[in-house]
Amino acid sequence: MNRHYLYDFLVGMGWNTTLAWYIEFITVGILLFILAWLIGLIIKRLLNRLFKKIALSTKTHFDDYLLNNNFPTYISRLVPYFFLITLIPFWGFEKEQVTSVLYTIFHVYGVFLILWVVKSLLKSIRDYLKTLASFNDKPIDSYIQVFMIIAWIIGGVIILSLISGRGIGYFLTAMGALSAVILLIFKDTILGFVASIQIAANDLVRIGDWVTMEKYGADGDVIEINLSTVKIQNFDKTISTIPTYNLITDSFKNWRGMAESTGRRIKRSILIKTSSIRFFNSDELNELQSIERISYYLKSKAAEIEQFNASNNVDKSLTINGRNLTNIGLFRTYIEQYLYSHPKINAELTIMCRQLPTTSEGTPLEVYAFCSDKIWKNYEHISADIFDHLIAAVRFFDLECFELQLKK
Repeated sequence: MNRHYLYDFLVGMGWNTTLAWYIEFITVGILLFILAWLIGLIIKRLLNRLFKKIALSTKTHFDDYLLNNNFPTYISRLVPYFFLITLIPFWGFEKEQVTSVLYTIFHVYGVFLILWVVKSLLKSIRDYLKTLASFNDKPIDSYIQVFMIIAWIIGGVIILSLISGRGIGYFLTAMGALSAVILLIFKDTILGFVASIQIAANDLVRIGDWVTMEKYGADGDVIEINLSTVKIQNFDKTISTIPTYNLITDSFKNWRGMAESTGRRIKRSILIKTSSIRFFNSDELNELQSIERISYYLKSKAAEIEQFNASNNVDKSLTINGRNLTNIGLFRTYIEQYLYSHPKINAELTIMCRQLPTTSEGTPLEVYAFCSDKIWKNYEHISADIFDHLIAAVRFFDLECFELQLKK
């Protein structure tokens, strides 16, 4: 049965058969595409409404992410695709060569359409997994990118097979022969994938961790881990991008241990002028007993020293003889007692004031303690308040802080 009415009409009007064929081919193609577009539009609206109803009636948010990533839209495009591919023999005017070319074009489009559907589904899975407590700090992006790369490789092989007319096995064999070139092209991707697995397996970095990597000038929170890069939002709101593999090969500091602990370390020194360090005599010690934080220590220590000197007949005409208390030693004791009594210092963790080696800038007294408030701003304020007090207390022990005097 002859169904090519336009062609027959044009030929009957005296038109050239080739020109008549092209006119009918283009006209029928335009009509089919318009009809397919209308069918796709109707299916798209129906699917979007259906998915919205399902999203409202279910407790899971997975269907919401399917909507956000246009999964129903890509699915709706399958209907006009199958509609058009079914009518190819009619559209091709029963010419095998034309029909074959149309089938190839539409099959290639079908592969891309499937890839878009897979991409939308994988992105929805990624977004959903990030909302789960067990996955929100894992490098989900890396794994999704790997699956997507595999899907694109498979799709590419199928497309080449469709265009060339050769079997898929032929291209797989060719890819094996070109494996060295493929490894070179995808070197960063492969290294990033391996690094992502190692990072996840060893729990080296999670999204949200505070990371410091001086080599790249990075100091901030990890906001994204994907196949090729790790994004760190620095505290000045800039973004540092670091190759994922470099987290395995280079050194970096992860502050997660501090965040999960019960305190944030304070490690800071006061420089004492070495020439101001001396022994205290008994009269001065009596005056210092009015300092509440060391009064009990002074009484017990003074009695212990007096008993030792008396039992050993120490000549106290010179202060250096026997056992004595120094002003810097008492100040160290005062610092530790002050820290123990401070409400924002965790007394269950290490509290220490130690003397570091004397330098040309004086004798450092280092405070080593842990602040119970780990929020950065609060931590800095508490640290400043502690050292405000200690610097002001130096003069009560007849000590001086070192200050560099520049010659005029």
